[in-house]
This record gives sequence, structure tokens and C-alpha cells, in this order.
Amino acid sequence: MGVGDRRRTGDETGPVLRAADTGMQPVQASDAVWAPPVQPAPARPAARTGRLWVSVVAIVFTAVVALLVLGYLLVSLGAPAVLVAMLLAFVPLVLVLVAIRWVDRWEPEPRSALWFAFLWGAAVSVAIALLVDAGIRFALATPADTDSVREFVSAVVQAPFVEELAKGLGVLLVYAFWRSQFDGPVDGLVYAATVAAGFAFSENIVYFAVAIAEGANGDLGYTFVVRGIFSPFAHVMFTAATGLGLGIAVRRDAGLVWRFLLGLGIAIALHALWNGALFLVDDVVFYYFTVQLPLFVFAIVLTVLIRRQEIELTRERLEEYADAGWFADSEVVMLATPQGRRRAREWAKRAGKQRAMRGFIADATHLAFTRQRLVSGRPRPGDLADERALLSSVTRSREKLMQ
Repeated sequence: MGVGDRRRTGDETGPVLRAADTGMQPVQASDAVWAPPVQPAPARPAARTGRLWVSVVAIVFTAVVALLVLGYLLVSLGAPAVLVAMLLAFVPLVLVLVAIRWVDRWEPEPRSALWFAFLWGAAVSVAIALLVDAGIRFALATPADTDSVREFVSAVVQAPFVEELAKGLGVLLVYAFWRSQFDGPVDGLVYAATVAAGFAFSENIVYFAVAIAEGANGDLGYTFVVRGIFSPFAHVMFTAATGLGLGIAVRRDAGLVWRFLLGLGIAIALHALWNGALFLVDDVVFYYFTVQLPLFVFAIVLTVLIRRQEIELTRERLEEYADAGWFADSEVVMLATPQGRRRAREWAKRAGKQRAMRGFIADATHLAFTRQRLVSGRPRPGDLADERALLSSVTRSREKLMQ
């Protein structure tokens, strides 16, 4: 049953906590932006955002590794080359982060989790890739640049496997540390893309700095165009497969291991295809239009579809709460449609109540996804407490908006 069908109040998907059961009066439908204020539900502990100490330790660890990786690059490639390369690498990074921000706009993820994801990609994943590459070179006792076979194996086998495994581990750790904030495919895509953005940023610094250190401006320009303009989303597209696999497993609450491994396998295959095609096609423009562009278009279409699914899910779940008396119909439209949110933000900006509106929208969205986990029949520990806390929070936010 999709959005717009007969509403459900618990007979098919489990009970919904009714407003009347808490002593408050049901909200009445209104033509206003939101309904009249109601009495708050009983106070409950705040919704979980992951243990604070876990977040702190995880971010500190990745930050320390980032400093070590930066120090290694400064020593091995030279400070001037690294600093210039870092400035150039910011260009594709900004493009990627803007795209991630757009995808994450419906249900923004906690900044602590996003910082961990970015630092993991930029530091830990890069460190793993560098250590594995150094170990293989030492074991084979042959420079990769002088052996064409070794170069092919490194680009098509070693790099896809090691790099995607390292980035995938970062996505898996985000799920482990911030599990209450990992709700489905869009979250998996956002976290995976953030890890990949960090990795691509550091990798671009290496490529640009090497070109600068070798003193070939033509090589630097070519490298910047290929990596910074033609393919800034390459790593994002690869690792997104891992994030989507994990996100689908979280949404269905089943098959976590095999879905994660399947997504990881697809990421490795895409990475290998991307690198391997360069050995088969000499024409860069032909390669771009036959390999890179189709993959990029497919990634955009898939992202739009799963984002639309999240919007539909939000509306369907909030309609169940509206039937139970927690929201008016006008509020559901405001909270669960892009147009409604845009108008609400515009009103809040004029009224000077942006913070209250952001909280109202964020809590209502998180409430919808908490409800989805309850509907799955296998809720996480604490979901019922979170539901009550979020219902209380949206009620308080409504009161602030009506003041």
C-alpha cells in the first residue's frame, strides 16, 4: 500500500502510540502551515545519536592518522608541492561535498559521523592502501613503474580490492558506531560517498603533488582535468555500491553480511572496470563517453530514485501518526514533501524561527524512520523510548513555532 492509499492505524503494521493515550487532545486539520499547539507527551530520554565517547575516540583516532599521512606526504613529496596540490584537490572535493549535501538534505546525518567518515577515507583508507602497496613492492622487490604486468595488476586488481575494502570498512564502522542514525539506503549512500570523498581528496593530492614535483606543468594540467573535472565522482560511485548494500540490509533488517559483501564486490568490480578500460582504450574522450559518463548517469538516476523512496516512506509513516492524533494533515504535507518543507523554511526565515523549524522537520523525519524500524517487526533496543522522545520533541517544537 503506497502513499495516498487508505491510512493505517496499526491493524496491519503494529500499534501507533495515540495522542489521546498520553492525555493530549488530537490535533485538528487546519489550512495553516501547521496545527494549533498541543500538550507535550510525557518526557522521555533524548533520542540516541550514538555514544559520545565512541564518537570522540573514533574521530580523534582518524584525526591522528590524518596528521601522520599528511606528515608522510610533506616529507616524501615536499611541502610546496603538497600545499599547491591540496588547493587544487579542494576543487573536486567541493563539487562532491555539495552533491552529498543535496542527497543528505532530507534526513541530515550527524556531523560527528560525517567527520569520522571523511577522515577515515582521507587518512586511514589511504594509509592502508599505501602500506599494502609498499609491502607488495618489498615482497616482489621490483618497482611497479618498470613492469607493465605489475602496473596492470596494481591498477586493475590490487587497487580496486584494497582501496574498496579499506573504504568499505569505514562505512561498516559508521554503522557500528552510529547505528541509530543508519536507517536505510540513502544513509548508506551518504556515508559511503563521504568516505570516498575523503579518499579521493588525499589521492588527488598525491597525484597533483607528483606532477608538480616532476616539474611538468603539462602533466599537472592533464592530471587535474582528468581527475578533477572529468571524474571527481569516480570513487564516490564505487564505494556507493558498498553503502547501498549495507543500507538495504539495514532497511530490511536482514542479510547484513551477504548484502554488505555483495555491495563491496560490486564496488570492486566497478573500480576494476574503470581502471582496466584505460589499458584497452587509448582515446581518453572515447573512454569518457563510453565508460565514465554512462556510469555517472546511472548513479544519478539511482540516487534520485532511492531519495524519492525515502520521501514517500516519510509521508506514509507520518500519516499513521496523523491518524493517531499527533499531526494535522497540513503538517504531514509540510513535513513530508519537498515543496512543503521549502515553504515552511521560507516562513521560518521571515519569522526568525529557523532553528525551531529545523528541529521540527528533523525530529519528524527521524520519527518516521523510527516507525519504519518498528514496522519491520524487529526493532532495535530503545526504539520505543526514542519514539516517545521524538513525539514529545515535535510537540515542543510546534509550541515554539506558534509562540
